Amino acid sequence: MYKDKFVYGDATLYLGDCMEVMNDLDKVDAVVTDPPYGIKADKNMSKQSGQKYGKAATKKAHYKKSEWDNEPCSPEKLEAMQYISTYQIIFGGNYFDLPTTSCWLIWDKENGDNNFADCEMAWTNLNKAIRLKKHMWNGMLRKGQEARWGHPTQKPLEVMKWCISHLPNDTETILDPFMGSGTTGVAALAMDKKFIGIELDEDYFKIACERIKAEADQFKLF
Repeated sequence: MYKDKFVYGDATLYLGDCMEVMNDLDKVDAVVTDPPYGIKADKNMSKQSGQKYGKAATKKAHYKKSEWDNEPCSPEKLEAMQYISTYQIIFGGNYFDLPTTSCWLIWDKENGDNNFADCEMAWTNLNKAIRLKKHMWNGMLRKGQEARWGHPTQKPLEVMKWCISHLPNDTETILDPFMGSGTTGVAALAMDKKFIGIELDEDYFKIACERIKAEADQFKLF
């Protein structure tokens, strides 16, 4: 079912295929995730060594070159995410065949005049209007100079916290089946939620474990 499991505080992380792991999970309140879009996001990603912290992250001098984004998230996985959760926030929803919705969460990256997308769109099944957040994320120009953890599509922590803030107040457990370097989990713990994360890549899984542990330890101090 999974290759490794890390449990720390209110977080449970799995190393394995999300479809296999989700088949054995109980229903959760919400899925908040950023699955592969199938647009070969890392094809033209230049090698760079952004600021990184922690033992696991510093072992990764450059972004990994892989085929993780050659194919989009499958319809079966999208269906499984909707089946296992009451609410869903799915980045890249404009690339997938999902139901009509009144609420898209739009992240304006304020990235200036370049060939990259000005915004990223998260599909939701929330019963509210479209919402917009501006948060600069353009290479080394980043609001707050947040650390980069070696994943080419890492989302800013503040953006993920903003997404979670749109969920109903009684949301307790959040699942991210495409956890990457763990930003959704860090955001969930910071907002006093329980978190379940699934990641197929062992390197990213290790980074997520380190980040989650650091966030949980910091939370204990307060």
